[in-house]
Amino acid sequence: MRINLSHVTKVIKGAVVLDDMSMTLAGGRIYGLRGPNGSGKTMLMRAICGLIRPTSGEIAIDDRLLGKGLAFPDSTGALIENPAFLPQYTALQNLRLLAMIRGVATEASLRQTLTDVGLRADDQRVFRKFSLGMKQRLGIAAALMERPRLIVVDEPTNGLDRDGVAQLRGLLTRHRDEGALVVLASHDRAELEFLSDEVFEISEGRLAAHHGRTEEPTESTGGRQ
Repeated sequence: MRINLSHVTKVIKGAVVLDDMSMTLAGGRIYGLRGPNGSGKTMLMRAICGLIRPTSGEIAIDDRLLGKGLAFPDSTGALIENPAFLPQYTALQNLRLLAMIRGVATEASLRQTLTDVGLRADDQRVFRKFSLGMKQRLGIAAALMERPRLIVVDEPTNGLDRDGVAQLRGLLTRHRDEGALVVLASHDRAELEFLSDEVFEISEGRLAAHHGRTEEPTESTGGRQ
């Protein structure tokens, strides 16, 4: 998958939330978005997912323009802001309902994805009784369950313990290594640097800086394992 943003601007109620953003993203890499609250990271992720339309500029997914013949990117998994599910259903029941939309994920893959994020498929607790970390794990599972080509995750480590963060690292890098295009936003600078092949610095809706990994970090500095 290849995504090209060309001079994307978004204006909401007179406020410029994305300002002439241009970037190219390709499958098989993890892209980190870093910036303070209100900098435009979440709005950029929404635009990439087709959830908002730019006021001007274009977003092309494999040379097809979003909003012009293509409503949403094909094969997308997203966790943007807080995960929300039906409160009276278990984790597996919620994933089954989501899986019915496209009919891609099998029962076996749903169960395996729950295991991958540290949840139990046979857990009979319903979503409203989940801890913050469990809710976050289920949100990650929903984003990954169909093995999408595009993965967009906003603050995915929120509420996760150390084991959960380690599981997330493994999942995102595995999907990247299998060819997925991953876009990640996090306030945790160290975690963002750890996971990302390239980082975009966002400030006041503009691309302020862009840098890639120059060398593989070592284990002693928190490198990939």
